[in-house]
Formats: sequence, structure tokens, C-alpha cells
Amino acid sequence: MTRHALYLIVAVAIVGLFAALAPDVALAAGNDVGANLGSLLEQYAGEIYGGIVAIISLVFLLNRRYSELMVFLLAAVVVAWMVFSPDEIASAARSIGSKILG
Repeated sequence: MTRHALYLIVAVAIVGLFAALAPDVALAAGNDVGANLGSLLEQYAGEIYGGIVAIISLVFLLNRRYSELMVFLLAAVVVAWMVFSPDEIASAARSIGSKILG
């Protein structure tokens, strides 16, 4: 038997021993990749959205259309609130509905 095959057998035996002795909780613990990726993409989307809003706002400022700038910024804030925090929208809608409907 070659030396590499012997090392491979020993390594597999050690990993198997650790897997047999380790509790299931320790094996199941790890990073939540889906949540991490989702928060990273949400952060990037927020930065891109902010950049686009800033560029369009500069166009309104350079053309001295201040009233249209205010309407645009209000709409941008409402859209960002709806897109980036839908749970807050749902709770606000529930509270408004409970106030109106009793």
C-alpha cells in the first residue's frame, strides 16, 4: 500500500470518528448563507437606488425645477419604504385598518 493511500484512509477514519462523536447540533450549526446573501443584495440594491435618486435629483436641481424635485423625492422615499421594508408596510396597513374598521 502506498503512503498516500494510507494517509487518505487515516484522514477518512479521523473525520468519521469526529462525525460519530460530534452532536447533531454542532454538525447542523453553520452560517445561514441565504440570509447573508439576501442582506448583502439588499444593501447593494439600496446603494444603487440611492445613487439613481441622487443623479435624477441633480438633474432637477440644475434645471431649477424645485417643486418637481420635491414631488420626486417624496415619491422616491415612499417607493423605497415600500420596497425595502415590506413588514413595516404590513403592520402600518393592519393598524390603519383596525382604526378604520374598529
